[in-house]
Amino acid sequence: MTMGAPIGSAGPIGQDGAQGGSADEGSGVGAVFRNGAFLRLWLSQALTQIGGNMVLFGLTVIVVDSVRSNTAVSLLILTFLVPAVLFSAVAGVYVDRIDRRLILVATNLIRAVGFIGLYLVGANFLLILVLNTCISIVNVFFSPAEAAMIPVVVPRKQLLAANGIFTLTLNAAFALGFALLGPLVVNVANPEAVILVVAALFFVATALCFSLPPAPPTPTAPALGTGPDKPAHGRLDSVIEAEKAVVSTFAQLREGLSFIGGHREISWSLVYLGIAASLVGVLGVLGPDFARTTLELDAKDFAVVVLPLGFGIVMGVLLLNAYGRYLPRRRVIEFGLMALGTLLALLSAAGPISRFLQRADDAAGIVDLSGVTSLLAVVVFIAFLAGIAYACVAIPAQTQLQEDLPEDVRGRVFGVLNMLVSVSSFLPIILVGPISDLVGTTVVMLTVAVAIAVTGIASYTKRGPLDPGEASTAADPRVVDPIAAALGADRPTWRGPVDEQIPVPSDAPVGTPTMPRRRASDREETTRETALRDDMAPARASEQTDAERPSSFVGDQPDRD
Repeated sequence: MTMGAPIGSAGPIGQDGAQGGSADEGSGVGAVFRNGAFLRLWLSQALTQIGGNMVLFGLTVIVVDSVRSNTAVSLLILTFLVPAVLFSAVAGVYVDRIDRRLILVATNLIRAVGFIGLYLVGANFLLILVLNTCISIVNVFFSPAEAAMIPVVVPRKQLLAANGIFTLTLNAAFALGFALLGPLVVNVANPEAVILVVAALFFVATALCFSLPPAPPTPTAPALGTGPDKPAHGRLDSVIEAEKAVVSTFAQLREGLSFIGGHREISWSLVYLGIAASLVGVLGVLGPDFARTTLELDAKDFAVVVLPLGFGIVMGVLLLNAYGRYLPRRRVIEFGLMALGTLLALLSAAGPISRFLQRADDAAGIVDLSGVTSLLAVVVFIAFLAGIAYACVAIPAQTQLQEDLPEDVRGRVFGVLNMLVSVSSFLPIILVGPISDLVGTTVVMLTVAVAIAVTGIASYTKRGPLDPGEASTAADPRVVDPIAAALGADRPTWRGPVDEQIPVPSDAPVGTPTMPRRRASDREETTRETALRDDMAPARASEQTDAERPSSFVGDQPDRD
């Protein structure tokens, strides 16, 4: 992207941004991180994402210790989720009409002040809900501005690696913030200290965003209050645009529902993703009480379940990257659902399982296995396997959805599907809290486990045998996984010199590499073989009748030893 520096700016973006400079050399991860503007934007993302997940952990502990109600935890989690669904469309309108750097700076600063407010209100549950809702609404404006800022600071050929880094950071932030750093600060100090630490992180992110190059709105999207034709009515125009965005969102929702109703495979992919999305919220609601009642730990120690679950998800990603191409994707999802349901059922019965193993160990009396038969060891092991099963559901389902959506409707329908997945996760979060307060956490976890396993069995039986396209395991080697590209691992595997390239299809994603044609030596060998075949053709033809003669195709290649 070419962009000139506005009057009064510190200098041209080319010094460390998207235009010129050493940062523009190469498209790998190293070149992206040498881009100073991108590095500052990425650090801001890392600090805010990790900090946000630390706050989620800290507030959960505060609410559990003060209110001791799973319903209260459900309400807390909803304050993080609901604003994103209600205000996303309106936020996009304003992001396109205000300098994006200004949005990043303002939203980080407001959230930092909001976290200080959360610290001051202590354990007042009602004020926690109100303040956290306000912070989540501000976050709705931050996320699209951050995504739109990437092309401003990164040249086009580095976009693939840059987006891969951001995606990887987004996924790693939950494990680092919620399962590692949040519990660490809580155990070293207290839950309130987590909020102060996060406020400091957001102030640092504010300074990093302030140092980014300006990103004013384009001439086709005038700034708020400065319409070219009716400057006096600029704010009214912005309100009208926001109303149009909301109306358009509902129109696209109807279009998406209509498309989903007419495509069975899309409906199933939505079911898979809805289960994956809702399970995270359900475990977030039930986890603290599970640690307290089943493991007899403090609520702050329920990271012993979350951390191995996160490590299992990472292991599942690695296994899928290595061996997923050899397996039919739908079968991976279905057996992943069955395994996930079974493992969650075992997790809900971890206490009896541990006692059974300990009695068996005492009866044998050969080797002391108390370390691996303890309740904590059993929970960690089952949670790790459940993380692998979760990855086998969520990642292939997301990939399947991307492949099933036609190119001409992919952007609109996929956005609507994301909204539907978010909405579908609300209902379990709302219900499991009050129900678990009535019947107990173990009963609810067992019920959820059975529902997940039944969904996998239903998919296996209802959808029937694999279609020929689903049974094929060969993947297009030109498709680049952005996360793997960020790690430098997704590169073409072909070998040998390449002197011609097959052009990339017009509908291929940005960054898709070209595929090599055969080597020149191979083509010369084929040419000689073709000539020899043509010389022998008259002799063969004289020995065959017209009906026996094989059809010839342009581009036939002889078999090689």
